[in-house]
Amino acid sequence: MEGVKPVKQMAHHHRRALSNINQNIIGATLKPCVVKKSDCSGKNVARGNNSSFVAPRPITRSVAAQMVQNCPEVFSGAKQMSSLALNPSNQIDRSIVEEEEYEEDSDTSVPMFVKHTEAMLDEIDRMQEVEMEDSMVSVMDIDSFHVKDPLSVVEYIDDIYCFYRKTENSSCVSPIYMTHQFDINEKMRAILIDWLIEVHYKFELMEETLFLTVNLIDRFLEHHAVIRKKLQLVGITAMLIACKYEEVSVPVVEDFVLISDKAYTRKEVLDMEKLMVNTLQFNLSVPTPYVFMRRFLKAAQSDKKLELLSFFIVELCLVEYEMLKFSPSLLAAAAIYTAQSSLYQFQEWSKTSEWYTNYSEEQLGECSRLMVTFHQKAGSGKLTGLYRKYNTLNFGYAAKAEPAKFLLDLPH
Repeated sequence: MEGVKPVKQMAHHHRRALSNINQNIIGATLKPCVVKKSDCSGKNVARGNNSSFVAPRPITRSVAAQMVQNCPEVFSGAKQMSSLALNPSNQIDRSIVEEEEYEEDSDTSVPMFVKHTEAMLDEIDRMQEVEMEDSMVSVMDIDSFHVKDPLSVVEYIDDIYCFYRKTENSSCVSPIYMTHQFDINEKMRAILIDWLIEVHYKFELMEETLFLTVNLIDRFLEHHAVIRKKLQLVGITAMLIACKYEEVSVPVVEDFVLISDKAYTRKEVLDMEKLMVNTLQFNLSVPTPYVFMRRFLKAAQSDKKLELLSFFIVELCLVEYEMLKFSPSLLAAAAIYTAQSSLYQFQEWSKTSEWYTNYSEEQLGECSRLMVTFHQKAGSGKLTGLYRKYNTLNFGYAAKAEPAKFLLDLPH
């Protein structure tokens, strides 16, 4: 077609330089555009009393792309203005023009702010690429050595723990539920759980059974008032239910009757079992700190010493009523962080641990400091069942580890 220059294909996939933009449409592109703010799930998030905000210009490429999608009428109008400006005779405009060719045809000088903005965007791109490379190098793939192990379920292990994180709140109880109990308090709860830890050790039960037992007790007490003389019955019944769920070889009802010094009959235990499972609506499949401990210890590349100390610290939290305000995943991550600090006597939290736990050192601070205080007083006082358990050869004398007192002195 005469009067129309041929379109040249660009040798490299560079974006069109800001200097090539027709100056007549700069005003249109710099107009503020209403852009809805979205969270990571893709849903609109309200900001104050308004669910949108005005994005200033100029900004980064990602936001510019969002502006084009959300405000097509502005940019389509700008495109029409550009066509009229470049082709007064309504001829077809060239879609791509090389920088050198456009500069030869244009008599207008390039504003200095355009050059500065171009250089700034290039620098942002470079910095983002470097940051992404550094982060990928520092985070280790903890599943790469277990690809051929069917028990590791590497193909969907991330999906499993994503589900745990989404559902862990369902296993949590109100940190003030004890205010609704008229005959028991948090001290009685602590005595019960300390005793159950000894029972768990004597019966040689699995670790996950203990965590599920405590979870069942708290969830039941949150919905049902109990008199103090029945509290021990709630405890042994919860452990019986947990054993049926977790253990291969389950202790019989008579074993729990004997361990309670025959304070309750077989019928009372079975009646309480019916009441508990109906109150909990048979919901026994809940993520406890144990399931997160296994995954997070793997991310921390733990040895046996770190594993035992981490479990000692997290089990200390089972006794403490005030730790109910923390989620299971946070308790697990903070226990490992505190154990590392105790063993090495300096702060240790790798990029890999942060990646797989989704917790930074700052987020673990409050929980970790409480754990240090529990560690300090574990061997003193009346409740020493857990301390005696971890002060044996079978548990590597983990209770004798020096508490990470320096964490208490760090600024909050």
